[in-house]
Amino acid sequence: MEEEIVPTLPLPEAFLNFLNENGLDSSIYSSTTTNTTPRYIRVKPSEGEAHIPELEAEINCKLDKVDWLPNFYSIPPHIQIASTNSYRQGNVYGMDAASGAAVLALNVVPGDHVLDLCAAPGAKLCMLADLLGSSGSLTGVDIAKHRLAACRTMLQKYSLSDHCRLFVADGTSFSLVPLRVSESGNKSLKSTDALLCEDTMDTYKEWTSKRSWKERKRAQKERNGITSQIVLKSHEPELIFYGRQSGVVGLSKREILQAASGNDLSDAGYDKVLVDAECTHDGSIKHIQKFDQWGWKTLQRRVLDAERTDTLANLQATSASL
Repeated sequence: MEEEIVPTLPLPEAFLNFLNENGLDSSIYSSTTTNTTPRYIRVKPSEGEAHIPELEAEINCKLDKVDWLPNFYSIPPHIQIASTNSYRQGNVYGMDAASGAAVLALNVVPGDHVLDLCAAPGAKLCMLADLLGSSGSLTGVDIAKHRLAACRTMLQKYSLSDHCRLFVADGTSFSLVPLRVSESGNKSLKSTDALLCEDTMDTYKEWTSKRSWKERKRAQKERNGITSQIVLKSHEPELIFYGRQSGVVGLSKREILQAASGNDLSDAGYDKVLVDAECTHDGSIKHIQKFDQWGWKTLQRRVLDAERTDTLANLQATSASL
């Protein structure tokens, strides 16, 4: 009889039972394994490999190219890239290989109109924007406004925001059509200091991070708990960001919130849709290791709770039927 390898991490009995029921070896969560599991970074294709030697010199470590995943490299788990020039300049960012594989499977080509229904926190959105380049369009949707704001920050940091727009909305009911902007028909304004339009104004002007009095008051209400950070399905989508070449500039709110009808879908729908819905259980080694610090009762509450997994199963089934 083969001797069982007991992990050094104090995994809770409920999680061990979960692994056993699904035929998974608990030893993969041992400290030895977690200390050797690589991390992954993605280099912006526009930069090519020009910054690789500089980055290797800064972190005193050689990057290992991931052959099956373009522009991805693996690094040892203890290596930090946040203080490097390449990271600060937006030429490289951390991204799981599994996330990159999901985007690669979508087979995005320049000119596609792509919808990311679970966009936060934004790494896949950035990769999609990279693949699209200066063509097509990218629409990011997430139900949590504070998480979608992180997407906005990432897109701007890595200079990938021009053709993207972000909506706070319930992905299971989102039905807004993409904006198809031709080079000759682009309505973007040239002014760099125009303000985001209010509901009472005719058209959207170039987006700016400077918020109006009305927007500041709305944000204050949200912080006070008057308005939930999670949007309800019955609420209309809220546009919180749009790039200069996204087609939004010059349009009215009514035009932006135009939903697709049955007759529109063949001509006006999205070419590709990415739905990376929340997992029933995230068994990745790195994520499970975090609960050693957070407390294993937190794992029981967040991951293994029967009511929660039932709710997520229904969510996944709904997403799959979209």
